Amino acid sequence: MDGTVEFAKMNGLGNKILVVDMRGRRDPVTPAAAIALAADPHTAFDQIMAIHDPKLDGTDAYIDILNCDGTKAQACGNGTRCVVQALAAETGRRRFTFQTVAGILNAEEHGDGTISVDMGKPVFEWNRIPLAEDFHDTSRIELQIGPIDAPVLHSPSVVSMGNPHAIFWVNQDVMSYDLARFGPLLENHPIFPERANITLAEVTSPSSLTTRTWERGAGLTLACGSAACAAAVSAARTGRTGRRVEIRVASATPPGILSIDWRERDDHVVMTGPAEWEWSGRLDPATGAYTRDDAPEAKSL
Repeated sequence: MDGTVEFAKMNGLGNKILVVDMRGRRDPVTPAAAIALAADPHTAFDQIMAIHDPKLDGTDAYIDILNCDGTKAQACGNGTRCVVQALAAETGRRRFTFQTVAGILNAEEHGDGTISVDMGKPVFEWNRIPLAEDFHDTSRIELQIGPIDAPVLHSPSVVSMGNPHAIFWVNQDVMSYDLARFGPLLENHPIFPERANITLAEVTSPSSLTTRTWERGAGLTLACGSAACAAAVSAARTGRTGRRVEIRVASATPPGILSIDWRERDDHVVMTGPAEWEWSGRLDPATGAYTRDDAPEAKSL
């Protein structure tokens, strides 16, 4: 396969990630390649994290993020942890600074193997999330699914964590809702001009939440790091929890935990959790054609 690059199949709490090494090249991973890889059961993914040479001084790489439908994503916390694990294994370093379309991300691998990603400051202004109309208070907007007098979901908190999120608060098991049916309707609701990630969140204690997410451009996913951050921030903002919480991601198998700290000193949201290497290979970033390595135990690009 001429013109191929190294890639790794990884996951963050089950969030299916392809980390693709595009360093030294000017071409992108194409939407056609993304769609082809997503359709293959062996490479089916939620996000591609394409590592490019840095564009800014002081950064280690530019990360281009694609959804499984070939569209661009602004942020992916679980995918960023996978990039950190891959680069840490390659370089022996622990700390990295990445540029994305959503801004600068700082990340660090800890001695226990968990990885923290500074996701930056949450955005609450309606026109920056963005929403299609003015809401003075985005901690609770007028939006519902179901009968007017007995909605199934209503009054979400909305926030941007580099990408738009709507958090619907529920009082029962998040797995009991038909998110596969509601998710596409809400993702594409006219109130979200750039579509939105849709999360169901149940408060289980003053310091814990359970979440389940329909991701914009990806559908039902086993985990979504930026959605966990959005849920944590929204819970604290509405007085449901404190600023440090553990998020139980219900869709992960087994259910996984992300630790979220919305720091008071700088308003940044720091997410800590695991990443897992599955296997590696080489792929054509134009077509998505790939081969798998004979030595799947290798864990660096």
